[in-house]
Amino acid sequence: MIKKENKNLSRKGRSIRVRRKVSGTADRPRLNVYRSLNNIYAQLIDDVNGVTLASASTLDKDVVANIEGKNKKEAAFVVGETIAKLAKKKGIKSVVFDRAGYLYTGRVQSLADGARKAGLEF
Repeated sequence: MIKKENKNLSRKGRSIRVRRKVSGTADRPRLNVYRSLNNIYAQLIDDVNGVTLASASTLDKDVVANIEGKNKKEAAFVVGETIAKLAKKKGIKSVVFDRAGYLYTGRVQSLADGARKAGLEF
């Protein structure tokens, strides 16, 4: 009998493997990405204190106004710019990028490009 691979379980395994080495601090937080079927979420996390410093997603009111009529990749770019602006307000210039086991292509790459364009350093 052929068993179908559970892709989300495989992704979580990759994420856990990477998280053993990647950690965020107050100076250089972890930029975590979560990608659902229709939305994308980004968080700046300080793992030392266990605190989320800032977050943005395609469901935020200010982002929804900017992504009207855009596709998912363009919306992810806007979310990346938004999270970078929130980071700059908090005095954060550099982050550790955590793609959470997703391939660095499509919406994940677009979010990272948007954050870089708005001034975040990886």
